Amino acid sequence: MAKATKPTDIRSKSADQLSTMLLDLRKEQFNLRFQRATGQTEGVGRVREVRRDIARVKTIMAEQHRSAAKS
Repeated sequence: MAKATKPTDIRSKSADQLSTMLLDLRKEQFNLRFQRATGQTEGVGRVREVRRDIARVKTIMAEQHRSAAKS
């Protein structure tokens, strides 16, 4: 993922797509942490973007879970 994801884009995805997206973001976060530890980091701001994207996805997944539980 190159850019930060908008919440409206995330809300339009299914639960399976969200879990796949979360897995991809966590892999990217791991790789960025590994690059920073070895001194190979190029995009310093990307770590922050990925962390916030993970929070967005998890928040929307929780919202969908709560709304499904109410129904």
